[in-house]
Amino acid sequence: MAGGHIDYVFISGARGKGPELAWHRLDLASFDLGETFDAVVMAGNVLLFTGPGTEAAVVGRCAAHLSPGGALVAGFQLRGGGYSLAQYDADCAAAGLSLSERYSTWERGPWTGGDYAVSVHRPA
Repeated sequence: MAGGHIDYVFISGARGKGPELAWHRLDLASFDLGETFDAVVMAGNVLLFTGPGTEAAVVGRCAAHLSPGGALVAGFQLRGGGYSLAQYDADCAAAGLSLSERYSTWERGPWTGGDYAVSVHRPA
C-alpha cells in the first residue's frame, strides 16, 4: 500500500498516522511509482483540489497504476460548477476505464443523482 500528496506537511502528518504505508510526495498529474495496485482510491474530493485542467492527467496516471482487474475509486462533490461527473466518466473512458459501480455515499448508498458521487471504474 502507498499514499501520496504534493504537500510536505500533509505527508509528515500522514506518516504519523499510517507508518506502515509508503508515503510519497508527488504530483498526481505526473507521478509514476513503478508498480501497480488492486485499487487506487481518491477520497476527500481529490479531483476538486488538483490544478485546473489537470483532471484528465490525474485520472490517466491513476489508471496507469491499476493491476489487471483493479479499481479506480473516487468520490467528490458535484455542485458548484466544477469538475462534473460526465467529464470524470469521459476522462476515465479516455484512460481505458469503464464505469463499474456508482454510489451516493462511501457506505455504498444507491446512486439516484445528487451532489456527491462515489464511482468505481475498472479497465475496459
